[in-house]
Amino acid sequence: MSANDWAEAALSALGKGGVAAVAVEPLATALGTTKGSFYWHFANREALIEAALSLWEQRFTEATISALAAEPEPAARLRMLFTRVSRDAEHNPAAVSVLASADHALVAPVVRRVMERRMAYVVSLFEELGFPPEVAVQRAVLGLTAYVGHNQLAVRLPGLLPLGTQDGLNDYVEAAVALLLHDAPGPSAPATP
Repeated sequence: MSANDWAEAALSALGKGGVAAVAVEPLATALGTTKGSFYWHFANREALIEAALSLWEQRFTEATISALAAEPEPAARLRMLFTRVSRDAEHNPAAVSVLASADHALVAPVVRRVMERRMAYVVSLFEELGFPPEVAVQRAVLGLTAYVGHNQLAVRLPGLLPLGTQDGLNDYVEAAVALLLHDAPGPSAPATP
């Protein structure tokens, strides 16, 4: 077992049951190994939680932002971002559990850093589109809260959202982005009705 195997298992447990579910003995059993393997890689449970949170941050924030970097148009990056996070919502229960555990001493600084990073990235997209900074922040807050709410519903109440088909998801993303881009001053925005 590698440290990454343990971090993956801890992230999965975190997604299923929050911080309390990250327990060494059940994870060792699930991985088919012993606690000795755990102690080879980690000093304690807190170090494992930190590794799982680092994996979550890298996979669901930094990798997502990096994947969008090649697209030159900010409106297209915004659409790609919403499409990706909406499509992945039901498959990312850790997002909901991590946010629900944001008052935990180990989780709080990571959640704050991740949400600040996400906010800054989305604000930068709106600023690139020509929105003044205060409007860019408002639109970013609206977009992020829509994302968090979408994740909550997709994970906690699977099948509730009427987006079961690819066309349904595409229509949802287009409607959400059109609302966020309404009255955008830049040339990449759709025309207002």
